[in-house]
Amino acid sequence: MTHIELPRAVEAYFAFAELPATERGRQFTITFTYMEGSRLDRLQWWWQVSKAQERAGDQLVQGLRHEAVQRFRQHIERWLSNSGRCLRGGDPFPRLETLASSPPIEKPAPADDVPVAADAQDGADIEKLRAYARMAVGR
Repeated sequence: MTHIELPRAVEAYFAFAELPATERGRQFTITFTYMEGSRLDRLQWWWQVSKAQERAGDQLVQGLRHEAVQRFRQHIERWLSNSGRCLRGGDPFPRLETLASSPPIEKPAPADDVPVAADAQDGADIEKLRAYARMAVGR
């Protein structure tokens, strides 16, 4: 089942911005805004162009932007697949919905419910690890 069911390509919903330049170069963001129930939320992808890359020309910068857009799209697709969700609708923002066929996600048990095995061997192992850690940092 497809995870993106929108009237336009997901890239059409991206907003692009350039942040103030730093000594390292130019920084950019790509923002994808979506609705989850009645709540408006967003995902952002950050990327940058070093001063050396910028000196190489506008064609390289455009290529890096294209690569960032593709990587962000892949990130969104993996996020949807891993969470068992999909994007539908699209006017004005896509809606994030749960796939009907996905199994419910189980929450991990609280840490208080985990039995703790306390035996002498565990204590000895911990002390050995501490000794190795002290040697590693030179104490």
